[in-house]
Amino acid sequence: MPDKRSEKPSEEETEEQSGGGPPAVTIAYIAESAGVSIPTVSKVLNGRSGVSDETRARVEGLIRRYGYRKPPKSRSNLVELVFRELESMWAVEIIRGVERAARRNKISVLVSEFGLQDTPTPTRTINDTVGRRPQCVLSVSQLSEEERDQLTAKGIPFVVFDPNEELPDDVPFVGATNWRGGQTATRHLIELGHRRIAMISGPDHPFCLARMAGYTSALTEAGLPVDPDLVLKTFLTREDGCTAARDLLSRPDRPTAVFTANDMQALGVYQAARELGLSIPEDLSVVGFDDVPAVAWADPPLTTVHQPLAEMAVAATELALALGRGEDVPQVGLEIATTLTVRESTAPPKS
Repeated sequence: MPDKRSEKPSEEETEEQSGGGPPAVTIAYIAESAGVSIPTVSKVLNGRSGVSDETRARVEGLIRRYGYRKPPKSRSNLVELVFRELESMWAVEIIRGVERAARRNKISVLVSEFGLQDTPTPTRTINDTVGRRPQCVLSVSQLSEEERDQLTAKGIPFVVFDPNEELPDDVPFVGATNWRGGQTATRHLIELGHRRIAMISGPDHPFCLARMAGYTSALTEAGLPVDPDLVLKTFLTREDGCTAARDLLSRPDRPTAVFTANDMQALGVYQAARELGLSIPEDLSVVGFDDVPAVAWADPPLTTVHQPLAEMAVAATELALALGRGEDVPQVGLEIATTLTVRESTAPPKS
């Protein structure tokens, strides 16, 4: 079988330069010929670190051999904010932060909803985004490897906001200090005198696991046992939080406090407590996570870990725009500090 790396690319593997010039070899073809990923070729083209000398030399040799030229930066004056779903209560906070950074940089914002990755016929796809050639893309929660490669191949920088899966080291992201938030929430309950503290956690996404690890750390630090029967995993919805709380609160030795992986689950705990005739915080203390605006109006107002969503969105937008300008950034992964907002849903347990 012939070695494809010794052949010239076919017409299907080239793309026309703007202005009707001769065909230009694509970054994807260079990557395939060198046996490396598209992001690795991008690093070589932009003079970034993280590539071995041998690989860099091989890629540079192919770039010279085929006369590859980076495509002109004819991107629109637009930042595209991509959600998988726009149903989340904290989407407004993210949009507000992106708008703030966009105004400062005199750039427009487009909000897109892709739909979940297993949706049979998504409304929009990454191909639509690539076709618009925005200055940069901010993706809430996730971008698949294929989607990241498509953006990289077209020279469109991106940042993943609050990733819900492990990312390669060179993928830019902005998140929150989830472990510290979980630890702070649990410490607060321990300091109030609670000893049977349950946690309603979420799916095995990195941020949920980090929040649960913070909860476990605080219990261990205080010399309290980590009881696996007091940790339930479910989806991050009010309905699922309610179902889990009914289980916990119907037990003879029910917990005196519950920490949840997000605010929606915490509102579900409120519902279950009302159904069972329990009063918050007299019979049960509750702490959530996120601090979406609505929970300040709950009855009683919810104590929760404040995730600075607007500030995170500003940082993500500025990072993406800096990458688009070709600037060297001190780090491609940022974590913004969480804080505890104490309201009226927590109190010492009954004697």
